[in-house]
Amino acid sequence: MDYKYIEQLLERYWRCETTLEEERILRAFFAQKDLPAALLPYKDLFAYAQLQANEVALGDDFDAKILNIVGADQPVKARMITTRQRLLPLFKAAAIVAIILTLGNAIQGAFNEPEPTLQKPMAAEITKQKDGVSVAKADSVHNDSVARRTVQLQEPNFIK
Repeated sequence: MDYKYIEQLLERYWRCETTLEEERILRAFFAQKDLPAALLPYKDLFAYAQLQANEVALGDDFDAKILNIVGADQPVKARMITTRQRLLPLFKAAAIVAIILTLGNAIQGAFNEPEPTLQKPMAAEITKQKDGVSVAKADSVHNDSVARRTVQLQEPNFIK
């Protein structure tokens, strides 16, 4: 018996060029009991596919059982997220940046502080005379308006 057509179908099957009908022909051929010795290595491949097609894997109630175990029918509650909660990571980042900048400025100020200068003694400034108008010299009895006012109040004003 010549199995040239089956060999050609196998070649096309390995190149993924067969149609569904040609694959059914190959499965039917390899389901036979009497096969040539050259094609026996391929029998398990096509027989396995035939056995798997006939076997029922899962029942109709499988999905319902799994959903009952998992409890997928419970509704998911939505949470309200406020603007404050959304911006909280941004506030934290801004606070960290502010702390780092403040510490950096403090450290930089400590390293860049100028040398302390010697201060003049305070006694030298006190004993130094200042040039200018003295308050005691400018004030005189003639210009004292307070004294004039008291003199006017003491004199009676009978004459008019």
